[in-house]
Amino acid sequence: MFTIDDLADRLGGYLPPDEIQQVKRAFYYAEQAHDGQRRRSGEPYVTHPLAVANILANMHMDHQSLMSAMLHDVIEDTGVSKEALAEQFGKPVAELVDGVSKLTQITFEDKAVAQAENFQKMVLAMSRDIRVIIVKLADRLHNMRTLGALRPEKKRRIARETLEIYARIASRLGINTIRVELEDLSFQALHPMRAERIKRAVSSARGHRRSAIRQIQNTLQQSLDDEQLSGTVIGRQKHLLSIYKKMRDQRKPFAEIMDVFGFRIITEDVDSCYRILGVVHNLYKPVPGRFKDYIAIPKANGYQSLHTTLFGSGGMPIEVQIRTREMEAMANNGIAAHWLYKAGQTDHPIAEGSHARAREWVKGLLEMQRHAGDSLEFIEHVKNDLFPDDIYVFTPRGDIMELPQGATVIDFAYTVHTDIGNNCIACRIDRHLAPLSTRLESGQTLEIITAPGAKPNLAWLNFVVTAKARSAIRHALKHQQHTEAVQLGRRLLNKALSEFETSLEELPAQALPQVLDDLSLKHEDALLESIGLGTRVAYVVARHLVDALHGDSADDSPRTLQPHGPIVISGAEGMVIKFARCCHPLPGDPVIGHLSVGKGIVVHRTECRNLEELKSDPDKLLALEWSADIDEDFPVALRLEIESRRGLVAELASLVTDADANIERIGIEERDVRLSIVHLTLAVRDRVHLARIIKRIRNLSQVGKITRVGN
Repeated sequence: MFTIDDLADRLGGYLPPDEIQQVKRAFYYAEQAHDGQRRRSGEPYVTHPLAVANILANMHMDHQSLMSAMLHDVIEDTGVSKEALAEQFGKPVAELVDGVSKLTQITFEDKAVAQAENFQKMVLAMSRDIRVIIVKLADRLHNMRTLGALRPEKKRRIARETLEIYARIASRLGINTIRVELEDLSFQALHPMRAERIKRAVSSARGHRRSAIRQIQNTLQQSLDDEQLSGTVIGRQKHLLSIYKKMRDQRKPFAEIMDVFGFRIITEDVDSCYRILGVVHNLYKPVPGRFKDYIAIPKANGYQSLHTTLFGSGGMPIEVQIRTREMEAMANNGIAAHWLYKAGQTDHPIAEGSHARAREWVKGLLEMQRHAGDSLEFIEHVKNDLFPDDIYVFTPRGDIMELPQGATVIDFAYTVHTDIGNNCIACRIDRHLAPLSTRLESGQTLEIITAPGAKPNLAWLNFVVTAKARSAIRHALKHQQHTEAVQLGRRLLNKALSEFETSLEELPAQALPQVLDDLSLKHEDALLESIGLGTRVAYVVARHLVDALHGDSADDSPRTLQPHGPIVISGAEGMVIKFARCCHPLPGDPVIGHLSVGKGIVVHRTECRNLEELKSDPDKLLALEWSADIDEDFPVALRLEIESRRGLVAELASLVTDADANIERIGIEERDVRLSIVHLTLAVRDRVHLARIIKRIRNLSQVGKITRVGN
């Protein structure tokens, strides 16, 4: 059984004696605090924190992290307080322990919400000290190693959470050794039979492949020696989940996956990496398109290496990774390499860069957290964003930006800065104007064009892929809708108050607080927003305000629709005034508004048939009129009966364009050999503009009946 003395012997290799003594003191404190507690397996509970500390010792973590590992369950599972820990071991250790604690004392009806809330709290703790997540990963790894004592359904739940969150975090932080083990242990818990079969097949295949692997390894090593290049060639093992995913995703049998031989060449410096690449490409032919240079352009988690695939003897694929010893340590330990190097009292830019990248990532998580509507939305963003396949694009100054596969211009804009994303109106890709929805490819140079006052578009959510862009757009739209709803609510309430010959500004100071209290609202904006979004009727609120002033003496006569004049609309009000798709109202049409819950005002033409069912609630109908100053285009639907003729649709499109209008949609329906129905959706300025377009279309002899569609 592993003991504290065994751990102390291991720590002697990189920690000074006084720090080892502090780690031992933390162990004895934890042993006393957990006295009498046992794990599900029957072992004393203190074996768990000791094992977690041992995992961290393998990564050369500092003494405070090891002390936190010893104490990480003390606050949660015993009567010891955070303050008592701070007094005994110092504030940094107490903060770390507090950050790592599982927070199970907070209960939720929904387990998904509980997990999401706990993860949010962990992110906040990570922002204060990144070591929190490393200790947490070691804690999760030991829990996964000892899953055997749990019920099957609990095993599966923990394994799924580990795979979706913790393995991805380990990957994002570049801690490959922990990631691989977490993935394999999760796979074995979720699919025990599949894992066992693959494990047996790998063991069997390894015996058959041994001689081939040795031969290739010797050939590669001999080539390096001949060129007098220092480098060690080692065989690379595939792990279980990686084999299973390739079999499933690429639909390949096990034999084809195992046909690929993997090798890693570890050398002394970057220059040697590129020289060795030349040697292996001379020895075996490279597979086109399968070379990746992660040294020049590292991955987001700091991973650096050269990757190449070669045609071996008999066409056998050989995958080779070439990297320096520092890069190897970085690949295995990721952000933990920062402490590994510090233990040797050496400042390595690779490790320092990794630590900076990790801090940047946590900063991005915090920004997402601020913008997310709730904890479940936040954790969904994190899952989607943790480790995508990456592309690399350039800013006009030549800075490299990393984005996930399928990212668009908008994703790039938000990656540069949230304000640039919010104010983005256009883009140049390699100096050519391109749509904002364009999917990006590696190597492109992007220049974002912004305009003050520009706002995100709801349609952007249909094509953005990064969590940062998605959460920032949603946050901006919520803010935009709130602002516009408050403005509309103020207009509607003032309109309703004008019936009582007053306004919000003229009301005595005591009226509004009384009504807010009656309606259980905290401030004026909440009331105005609810009116603007249609959840409260302006006239009822106005009546309430007047009653609050005059008791029951307010006029009880029935209300007529907006006697003091209609509300003026221009089409530029934003998200709280929408135009009905059933009748496509245009400036110049007589219109009426319907107050729709959650949407604001929906504008209909007065002859729209859908209004019949809405007239049963007259309080929600509003008289509207068009502003004299409108600078917007509005959609309108036309139905044309035409005689079929080659080129007629192109002629129609040309006529519409010449009339300074845009075709948004066109559809053709054949009635018979001679007659077709064309459905056109145009963007026009007003009724006069539409009439001019219809007049032009009527000049075509093949066009018969033209009808404006509106139910």
